[in-house]
Amino acid sequence: MEKIRKGDEVIVITGKDKGKRGKVKMRVDAERVIVDGVNRARKSVKPNPVKGVTGGITDKDMPIHVSNVALFNPVSGKADRVGFKILEDGRKVRVFRSNGELVKA
Repeated sequence: MEKIRKGDEVIVITGKDKGKRGKVKMRVDAERVIVDGVNRARKSVKPNPVKGVTGGITDKDMPIHVSNVALFNPVSGKADRVGFKILEDGRKVRVFRSNGELVKA
């Protein structure tokens, strides 16, 4: 079970985009995620009339390592670590380490 999943709101804790907040768009692999508006690169695109693509320079979100992001805790308004807890009915859920509340996802 991953600590950071698609759709989670995260904060970047290190790197050039430190302090930025965004939603996880997708997991690239076990160690990297793509976050909206974080780690953007400018890319030149050739026009392709068959696909309807216009040429020019576009911004593209690049993957960022999961160790450089932390889950956003809406109660405290800060980044928080994640732990796991097994409920009475046997489900394994994610909880915030600071206050023990369940992660809503």
